[in-house]
Amino acid sequence: MSESPAEFVRTYAQLTPVSAVPEIRLHQAAEPIGLWKLTEGEFRSEQPPPFWAFAWAGGQALARHLLDHPETVAGRRVLDLACGSGLVAIAAARAGAARVRAVDVDRVAVAAVAVNAEANGVTVAGEVGDVLDGDAGDAEVVLAGDVFYSQAMANRVLRFLLRASRAGARVLVGDPERAYLPRERFRPLAGYDIPVTVALESVSVKHSRVWELTSGSGT
Repeated sequence: MSESPAEFVRTYAQLTPVSAVPEIRLHQAAEPIGLWKLTEGEFRSEQPPPFWAFAWAGGQALARHLLDHPETVAGRRVLDLACGSGLVAIAAARAGAARVRAVDVDRVAVAAVAVNAEANGVTVAGEVGDVLDGDAGDAEVVLAGDVFYSQAMANRVLRFLLRASRAGARVLVGDPERAYLPRERFRPLAGYDIPVTVALESVSVKHSRVWELTSGSGT
């Protein structure tokens, strides 16, 4: 990749409104296959797939919920875990969060967060890294969209979210009925029918829910 990560985002993803959250615009790929090919090559082994280039259903549901219920994050310190495009982080900032930290292992995703935050006129602090073996810092609200896509990831994320909850943070996740969501640990807050890309999800609409980690979730 000869361009900087931010230049790559601007060049290969178009700034367009998010289907379920049209108040927010993101740099999104028109179709997945071409961008996947562009992110292969010299850094294939170390670079994650370009998840940042798509507004995934769980993140859209969570972002929609935050804009509809700004009191969830208003005046609070927020962490967006595995932030991808930054959709949820941007929604939190627009809803009046005092500070928003967005973390992802993909450096291009974090560049996309900066580009997208600027396009939406908000401030988000992006951070590259894997924080799942640590804690949520001083976050008062922890948000995570579309993180329960594999058993291994679900196990790590759940342990992180439980630590955050025990430290006093409110934990909300957005999930489109993935198999690995540990539903017994959460209570549903809201449900949305989210338009999605057929090439990614094999359907045109996915029902997605916002869940809150319950205080009695245990270890």
